[in-house]
Amino acid sequence: MATNAENVPKASLYISKTSIWASVPRLALEEKGYGPDEVDLKEVDLSKGENFDPSYLRINANATVPTLVVPLSTTLEPEVESRYRAIKDTKSIVEFLDKSRSPQSRTHTTSSAPAPTLTPATIAFSTASNKVVDILHSLPADPNALLFLNARNDEELKNVTPELRPLLHAKTDAITDLIKQNEASEVKVSEKTVKFWEVRRAASTMMLDVIEEGDKSIDELDDAAKKSRTEYFAAAQNGWNNLKEVLVTLSQDIIGPFVLGDQISIADLHLAAWLARIAKLSGGSASDDGNAVITAIVNHVGEGFTLTKDFSVAEARRRAGLPPTTADPNERQARLAAFWDAIKERPSWKKVYADGLH
Repeated sequence: MATNAENVPKASLYISKTSIWASVPRLALEEKGYGPDEVDLKEVDLSKGENFDPSYLRINANATVPTLVVPLSTTLEPEVESRYRAIKDTKSIVEFLDKSRSPQSRTHTTSSAPAPTLTPATIAFSTASNKVVDILHSLPADPNALLFLNARNDEELKNVTPELRPLLHAKTDAITDLIKQNEASEVKVSEKTVKFWEVRRAASTMMLDVIEEGDKSIDELDDAAKKSRTEYFAAAQNGWNNLKEVLVTLSQDIIGPFVLGDQISIADLHLAAWLARIAKLSGGSASDDGNAVITAIVNHVGEGFTLTKDFSVAEARRRAGLPPTTADPNERQARLAAFWDAIKERPSWKKVYADGLH
């Protein structure tokens, strides 16, 4: 992505360190061996609503992270003003990063690290990889929705309120400030952008109406608030119920210990970030092993949900290149547990999740 030529601009990856999907290209940068000076990482503070700022919306009108902004190769002559392309979805960004640093790539690089290919080598593996990635990015698997729907009763709501309340306040306040600035002509945006802000603020306000009183008992609420809380619990229950099928499907589709077997691929980066978020929401931690994490997730889903333990622990560790375990040679674990044990030992995962799960 970078070169020693001083006049050649670098790519910029806009991220938030707490964003699940921004973690995927961050993992890719490490797995592909990009040098620390080859891509500019630009932090977008979601807690302050910086993703709704007009300057960022010009890059990504969806107000999402990550976004990768790359100079177009045809404009890299010193006498030509550089033009840029913004890649706005995680899957496309990772595919671009994979192709842009490889033994076959003509891209200059300052890094001497290996550049393993993450794209599946066969049509069958490519189909399997795409299926897993599509599942992870589907509505039933949406980890960002589950973040705000992580309470199905009064006790759980009280527990998540301290984390969610400031996030929702910051988001609604940031959008409100932007709308006021536009009204005062301090910023100038289109009517389409204003409507976009208003829709996002309305959605946050609806959620905030429930979270604002999340530490109160049901008896302390008026009728309208009781109705809103009941509807919230129903939506949360539906969200976690939908996750059951997602987890079962993933368990069936993973070859093990990685998605496509012994070698890490693009699908593993998406799964690593997704599973880390689900583990966090379920009370897991970065230090947990695979069995502990999957037990936490299974218990959090609840209602007797289980995942089949059909993968040899010894075989999983051998395939992942991990030290052998002293466990019973016949011990079995869920495939997602084997995946967790394998992925969390990689340097990329340890770097991205150095400060804990997010």
